[in-house]
Amino acid sequence: MTAPIHGVPTNDLPTVVIGAGPIGLAAAAHLAERGIEALVLEAGDGAGSAVRAWSHVRLFSTWAELVDPAAEKLLAPTGWVRPDGATYPTGGDWAEQYLQPLAETLGDTVRFGARVTGVSRLGRDRVVDADREQQPFTVHILNTDGTEERITARAVIDASGTWSTPSPIGGDGLPALGERTASDRVSYRVPDLRDPSVRARYAGRRTAVIGSGASAFTALAYLADLARDVPDTHAVWVLRRGISGSTFGGGEADQLPARGALGLAAKAAVDDGYADAVTGFRTTAVERSGEHLVLVAEDGRRLDPVDEVIVLTGFRPDLSFVQELRLGLDDRLQAPVELAPLIDPNVHSCGTVYPHGVNELSHPEKDVYLVGMKSYGRAPTFLAMTGYEQVRSIAAALAGDQEAAERVELTLPETGVCGGAGLFDDPGAAEPEEGGGCCATPTTLQIGVGAPVSSGGC
Repeated sequence: MTAPIHGVPTNDLPTVVIGAGPIGLAAAAHLAERGIEALVLEAGDGAGSAVRAWSHVRLFSTWAELVDPAAEKLLAPTGWVRPDGATYPTGGDWAEQYLQPLAETLGDTVRFGARVTGVSRLGRDRVVDADREQQPFTVHILNTDGTEERITARAVIDASGTWSTPSPIGGDGLPALGERTASDRVSYRVPDLRDPSVRARYAGRRTAVIGSGASAFTALAYLADLARDVPDTHAVWVLRRGISGSTFGGGEADQLPARGALGLAAKAAVDDGYADAVTGFRTTAVERSGEHLVLVAEDGRRLDPVDEVIVLTGFRPDLSFVQELRLGLDDRLQAPVELAPLIDPNVHSCGTVYPHGVNELSHPEKDVYLVGMKSYGRAPTFLAMTGYEQVRSIAAALAGDQEAAERVELTLPETGVCGGAGLFDDPGAAEPEEGGGCCATPTTLQIGVGAPVSSGGC
């Protein structure tokens, strides 16, 4: 038994899970199955707050691939029935029909409106060695009513995702000059054109879409559909790389059929003229030109003025509140060092990443884990099933069952695509800066994008 804190043995303290999204709630379910007390802290006011933000986008994964086994065991006694396993839910469906019921079943295990602002060892900053592993974690919280709180924990599982930190326009990974001052015209999400106010923002206007992943396909498809109804609606697709055979994903060879269909729809509409594609364009500045914006590349090229810019260049982890912990992160991807080579988007797609668990996710700081999209750092090819396997393994390790922790209980299909082609759990796909696809000489060509694919999406 570890040293007590205020009379309570450390092992009797809860394991804090940060984030009540798909992977955070799955972690709580696996901990419950192991008899380990969990406390899920969620900054939003409901389960799957980030998922709800892209509720209009349809996932590439079917319901059969989106329900965690331990979570389903918890839900079954409540009368919950899994939706048709062969169908593809939207983000809204996933949140309403699975995540919210799961959070309600977990009850007081989940706290909403509790934003984690810092995690450390009790009485130890990251420099101090003395008795470090004997100290519990201290988790600092800011509640929605403005009050602050501190909770002690035996372990911390950070499933906060990356949704709050989208990557900027700049090709160097930093905001382009003028990006902040143009924020009224710049969005970092796939637009929900069902919303009349959002639809009015893009209808009859010229919009630059920056990115080469599935999110960019989706945004272009939505804008193309809008253009069929509203004249003068046009898109400029800005890619940092060239267009090659792998640009549109795996097509019919893609074992995520919805993703392949979305890429094929984009490719099939080449002659429709709903968008101009500009390749090899790495943005360095956003300039105002009257009521319009002009994108400027590092090679000096300037695009024709646009009214709006949609930036879909991926996401990155927010590490600000875990900076007092001793994390072992890859210097490129900001993913755990043992995991990084397995998920490098210059080499891998989601289907070529073998299932992994506690061994790849451990850090120099014992009993702290980054899971889900956050564990992938800046790599975009994350699958929900992978996250469920991660937290199953971690829960087993925390329960002292090392054999189960190291056992692989998940088989993933090979996706038939190159790295960076898309993902399940996070609807923004980063572009590998080099590799993972052929580069081409910068050029401009006419390209059209077809209507949204009903089974495509994030």
